[in-house]
Amino acid sequence: MSEFPNLDNLLDNLSTAVLLLNDKLQIQYANHAAQSVFDRGFNLLVGCSIFQYIAHSSLDLNRFNQSMQHGEAYSDGEVQISFTDGRHILADVSVTNMVEEQSNQILLEIRLVQQQKRISQETHQWAQQQAARELVRGLAHEIKNPLGGIRGAAQLLERQLISEEQKEFTAVIIEQSDRLSNLVDRLLGPNIRPNFKWQNIHQVLEKICTLVSLDLSHNIKIVRDYDPSIPDLFIDQDMLQQAALNIVRNSVQVLTENSNYEESQITLITRIERHVIIHGTTFPLCLKIQIIDNGPGIPTELKDTLFYPMVTSKKDGTGLGLSISQTLIGHHRGKIEVDSWPGHTEFTLYLPIDKKEADK
Repeated sequence: MSEFPNLDNLLDNLSTAVLLLNDKLQIQYANHAAQSVFDRGFNLLVGCSIFQYIAHSSLDLNRFNQSMQHGEAYSDGEVQISFTDGRHILADVSVTNMVEEQSNQILLEIRLVQQQKRISQETHQWAQQQAARELVRGLAHEIKNPLGGIRGAAQLLERQLISEEQKEFTAVIIEQSDRLSNLVDRLLGPNIRPNFKWQNIHQVLEKICTLVSLDLSHNIKIVRDYDPSIPDLFIDQDMLQQAALNIVRNSVQVLTENSNYEESQITLITRIERHVIIHGTTFPLCLKIQIIDNGPGIPTELKDTLFYPMVTSKKDGTGLGLSISQTLIGHHRGKIEVDSWPGHTEFTLYLPIDKKEADK
């Protein structure tokens, strides 16, 4: 019978990050996976409070303290952890109370679920968005038909009326019918065939930067971080500009409404990303556009329905901008991902890069 493996060697070969904390929540032990998660070596971690490296976490800290005081063990799924160096992860966390030599200790296990979560979430959200879009289309047609009848009847009635005072009532009916009809058209999204041409993506983004800079109602800084080596893309320039502009305008509105963010800024980053999975298909080469703002973050209750029509956290928002952006990016076989926590909201647009062929 072989000897039992060395305990440290066993823990260091786990893919799960394992940390041991004392009653002051100071790190007493961290295996290799934990050192990788925190991006710190063993000697830098041991003796430090775990919150020296964690800037923000969705982990329930009250239960964390109860585990220490009352020996309660618990698990929390899909915890978002933001580190002080700007990194962030999504993980399943388990907390176990341990008593060692009359002192309480906590065994903390962190299992990364970022990639699996993204794929699962993308598939689930895409199916829900498609279902919601079909539902909206059905409702829209059911609404537009009687609206046209109401408007036509109001116009006929207006011709029979002599009193200007009574004509004001029919004018209201016509005006409100047109308003509802326009709203339904916006719910249905763009109904124009894409006009694809080879375009430089940075020219598209620069037009957005110009539009935002010309708005004198805010003092938001625009930061550019472009990769000049990105080739031309086969895109509809107007559609892509509208998709990105909707996201940037959302950031502008949020930053303007939350004036406590003194150094408000929006960052536009372009990069090449390899082997990207979009709706089940793997693309060898994709353009990645990141639109990042340093606002308050997206409310947790809105994250799963953010791209649905009529969903918004803004005071005067219609909730159609992101839904339209999703549709426009879908015309380009792309996708939009979002990550958000207090002080950081990041929309990432992925667009497949095709080879430029003369006959395309």
